[in-house]
Amino acid sequence: MKKVVVLGLGKVGTLVAILLNKRFEVTGVDKDTPHYNYELPFSIESGDVTSSEFLEDLFARHDAVVSALPYYLNKKVAEVAHKNGVHYFDLTEDVETTNFIRSIAHNSKSVMAPQCGLAPGLIGIIGADLAGNFTKLRDMELRVGALPRYPNGLLAYSFTWSPAGVINEYLNDAEVIHNGVRKMVPSLDGLEYINIEGQEFEAFSTSGGLGTMCETYAGKLDTLNYKTIRYPGHGRLMKFLMYELILKKDKKLLEEILSKAKPPVKEDVVYVYVVVEGWKDERLLRDEYFKAFYPIEIDGEMWRAISWTTACSICAVVELVADGKLPQEGFIKQEDIKLSELLATDSGSFFVD
Repeated sequence: MKKVVVLGLGKVGTLVAILLNKRFEVTGVDKDTPHYNYELPFSIESGDVTSSEFLEDLFARHDAVVSALPYYLNKKVAEVAHKNGVHYFDLTEDVETTNFIRSIAHNSKSVMAPQCGLAPGLIGIIGADLAGNFTKLRDMELRVGALPRYPNGLLAYSFTWSPAGVINEYLNDAEVIHNGVRKMVPSLDGLEYINIEGQEFEAFSTSGGLGTMCETYAGKLDTLNYKTIRYPGHGRLMKFLMYELILKKDKKLLEEILSKAKPPVKEDVVYVYVVVEGWKDERLLRDEYFKAFYPIEIDGEMWRAISWTTACSICAVVELVADGKLPQEGFIKQEDIKLSELLATDSGSFFVD
């Protein structure tokens, strides 16, 4: 793998291209030329990613594609990548998109690796790593929160990543394992309270965060779920907007309202929390993983926590494929990636203190 194209040059996509450009020949693509107050170290092209003809020409010149596009644009990109034998990576949390990619991956001559972000993605890799220490599993609970460090207002939130993606997670049902049975539950339900170092949070079910883990762990444990961490009261207000005001019927309007009301902030935090319970030989034990990630400086520029944690997650997977430490064709499940190997990559090393 030598030439990589990155689609979508928002904050995450731009950092993905910057990190990968340290090792690969990178081309960044967006419909508009990005305007940053610093010079980007990779070449840039503009084009219509909904055009099969444009994608065909683009992929013919590259070995891999990384999509940092909104989830609803990824099916076309994955389809053309599959047709042209180009390695494919994305950040999607959308279950339908992932199922489509998996359906075409069975005869793929290249890697098809969706869900390479935080959740799904890194959170599942951490969960599987902890689970591997147990003889028999009972419970696995995965939690991620991407939040403003200094919240204000009743919603107590800031859209530091795609509002469309957040709405999609809140609207679609979430898959879980409950009482040993795989099932679907409504997002925004399953409310619980979490205390992190004296700060109170809430968490509730959201769609897509487990990726393929319910399939992988079916029949192996009693409980498996993923919940999103928010400040208290957030979930109730989102339910009000989506279901009482029925804005679920007009997602574009809801996205516009939320984007204007809660723009991105510079000071954010990403919480990653995993709990696994089970037996190690005959002893019932509980293992935990918790880290808080904050904005950091990379190559002289400051990057939000959500931007760098997401970008580093997907870049690390790209590096592992390039190094031959992951399969070279077909569908890759995130939970099959070894945490130790991910952290040993250049991009994964950012997660290590």
